[in-house]
Amino acid sequence: MKTRPRHRPADEIQDLQFFGEFGGVNPSISDSATYTFLRASTMTDTFAGETEGCYLYSRHSHPSGRYLATALARVENTPSALVTASGMGAITSTLLHHLSAGDHLVSARTVYGGTYAFMKNFLPKLGIRTTFVDITKPEKVEAAVEPNTKLIYTETVSNPLLEVADIPALAAVARKHRIPLVVDNTFTPLIFTPAELGADIVIHSLTKFINGMNDLVAGCVCGSRELIEGMLNVNDGAAMLLGPVLDSIRAAEILKNLHTLPVRMAKHSANAMYLAREMEKRGIPVRYPGLPSHPQHELFKRMMNPEFGFGGMLTLDLQTADKAARFMEELQAENVGYLAVSLGYFKTLFNAPGKGTSSEIPEEEQARMGLSDGLIRMSVGLDFDITRTLDKILRVYERVQSPEPV
Repeated sequence: MKTRPRHRPADEIQDLQFFGEFGGVNPSISDSATYTFLRASTMTDTFAGETEGCYLYSRHSHPSGRYLATALARVENTPSALVTASGMGAITSTLLHHLSAGDHLVSARTVYGGTYAFMKNFLPKLGIRTTFVDITKPEKVEAAVEPNTKLIYTETVSNPLLEVADIPALAAVARKHRIPLVVDNTFTPLIFTPAELGADIVIHSLTKFINGMNDLVAGCVCGSRELIEGMLNVNDGAAMLLGPVLDSIRAAEILKNLHTLPVRMAKHSANAMYLAREMEKRGIPVRYPGLPSHPQHELFKRMMNPEFGFGGMLTLDLQTADKAARFMEELQAENVGYLAVSLGYFKTLFNAPGKGTSSEIPEEEQARMGLSDGLIRMSVGLDFDITRTLDKILRVYERVQSPEPV
């Protein structure tokens, strides 16, 4: 029996070939909200979803969005994809497309704060319940499944605790109960290909690593043709009716930045690995999936595309909010990076999630999951001289740990 060749996402990016209207090396941008038809019957067919390559109205689709969606589907090895105006637009439209009043959802307990808030606070208004579980224990996920469970939701690497989900094991649970597995792959584009590991739907915040410039907000959903066509259906598709459309110019910008993603991800990972190793050697409490000390290090290795490393995200725990605040302020003063939310930027970004990007999670739940006030999430940048960055971090850490003069 022939072995199927391994999906190589970097090759898929390199092989993208979209020409502009006049032969440009970049595809032309269709800066239009609506489109004309030569025949009234073609418009009718387009409304019914029976035409290919025809555009009706940009809330439904547009050429620039189609180019980007096609590229992302190839990267994630799914039959189809759609792009949205934000990562939350991708998440909420996916959930609302699958869930109705009386339905139930099983989710990882450590997810992005906005995702948690939507599940915990907004979905109950629609009669939809969520059970949050420790996603690193597939047996707990299965135990949480109920007769009315319609989805299992996780992040490949959790935000902010960097817990690694066992995608093949979760996929087995999902298949057993005949429900989709949704995976947010924002932290690990190219590093993981969740669809190859058994995921049914893959979500990204394109704002982060994929675009890499922190100059726009966008998202995407990758999955089957049936899923994407359903989400764009003019009668009941969540992505169509909720209106999270991505602007044409922004879609074109992301497509251009996508071409450098393999080089950027490899460098983000190499820099993060160097910092994590050196800090761990010095007894600094660092967590990074590339370190053997990480609880899911071996699991990560089994699932990864190794040419891209272990990602650009690490955490440090300085125990107290005061120490964390001082540490980040001094890092910014030393120009190590910026005290800012988000990630995937060419500069290093750091924040204390318990008081920031995860503040939607109640304090008692943060304590149960191990999210301390002193935890710092660091998105490591593309520094050319990473040894110089390390020297600055070590100096600041030593100052912060030293008793302040009376």
